[in-house]
Amino acid sequence: MATAYGPDTRDREHEGSAPGFGGKTRTKHFLPAPLRAPLEARAWSELLYALLSFPLSTVMFVFAVTMTSLSAGLMVTFIGIPVLAVGLAACRGFGTLERHRARALLRVEVADPERVRGKTGGPMSWMGAVLKSGESWRHLLYTLLHFPWATFTFVVAISFWTCGLTALTYPLWFWLFPMFAGQDGIQIFGDRNHEEYLNSPLELAVTGAVGLVLVMAAPWIVRGLLTVDRLMVTGLLGPSRLATRVSELESDRGVVVDTAAADLRRIERDLHDGAQARLVALAMDLGLAKEKLTDDPEAAARMVDEAHGEVKVALQELRDLARGIHPAVLTDRGLDAALSARASRCTVPVTVEVDLVSRPAQAIEGIAYFTVSELLQNISKHARATRATVDVWRAGDRLMLQVTDNGQGGASSAVGGGLAGLTERLDAVDGVLVVDSPTGGPTTITAELPWRG
Repeated sequence: MATAYGPDTRDREHEGSAPGFGGKTRTKHFLPAPLRAPLEARAWSELLYALLSFPLSTVMFVFAVTMTSLSAGLMVTFIGIPVLAVGLAACRGFGTLERHRARALLRVEVADPERVRGKTGGPMSWMGAVLKSGESWRHLLYTLLHFPWATFTFVVAISFWTCGLTALTYPLWFWLFPMFAGQDGIQIFGDRNHEEYLNSPLELAVTGAVGLVLVMAAPWIVRGLLTVDRLMVTGLLGPSRLATRVSELESDRGVVVDTAAADLRRIERDLHDGAQARLVALAMDLGLAKEKLTDDPEAAARMVDEAHGEVKVALQELRDLARGIHPAVLTDRGLDAALSARASRCTVPVTVEVDLVSRPAQAIEGIAYFTVSELLQNISKHARATRATVDVWRAGDRLMLQVTDNGQGGASSAVGGGLAGLTERLDAVDGVLVVDSPTGGPTTITAELPWRG
């Protein structure tokens, strides 16, 4: 069945430029990128970063080598350990400076690592925490590796920019040579018998053209060299992948706990306001019918008949509540049957296609069912659609869900939107929700879940 992504969408990657998914509008420029690069603020901020890197990296390198050598020499005594700890702590301070400099001049967003805290708060505990911290040693490695690269970048940046600007503006100031230096221009060759200067109109034009080429190339060359600086800052001065993953898991655990608590409150509210209230009313009606059974059998029979109807309604509410938690058909027959049953209760015609050779883990299967159920409920309430489709398939180690409708569009996964809670629920299990819903429709919502068999 063809979907809004086309017949071969299942082998493609989703891009974040779709409407409603954080796409950015590109600014139109009259000049091509090579011509406008020297005039942009980015080129000058990157040049400033390269110029500042040399003196700063020199100070950091000298300090790191001095403290490391001093601590190694004093390691035979106890003094070497606190000296090394102080040196590592200072390197972390240098790392803070470098992260701020990278954010301001290179627009590199790198998170700060966790602060070093001792278990007891004493100096010995603090020294142990600094020495055991992987971030501390990575900061030391940065100070040692960045110095030679910063020196090379500084020399290249200065050479290209100064030579380029000098050659580009040479036709404007070459008259300084005959006036103040007593020669006809910049000397490019000379011996006892012959001297060659850049002073003819053609030579001035060629020199200016060469300078223009160097000036246009300089920002790109500096930008390419600073790619290494970006990698060093993000790789050595940011938090480790393990620490980042732990932080993500802690956040996801909080989302899971909050979601579970919200689900329990919803179930309690539905039971209290729905089936429980009906059962209480039913018990009262049966009590009245029992009292009237001997005096007014016909009235008692009518009350029993009404109570029978209330029992049917209460049972239906309990079935609906059970389906919302985890329907029995999902456990017994899988996603295909469960989603088909859910689609039959939607207010618009829904076509369901499930292409799965095997079943995923029960937890993933339950989240997939809940996701599609919520999306179909949104279609029933808000989309004003006349038809919808549900596709489920496996792509590598991901379970793909795609719900499409021809409604009015305008759906959004932004914070405060109707799909924000669903996005958080999927994110808690390393899932992704992509919303493509331009105003006027159609709406295509794709969810990705990790496949766990």
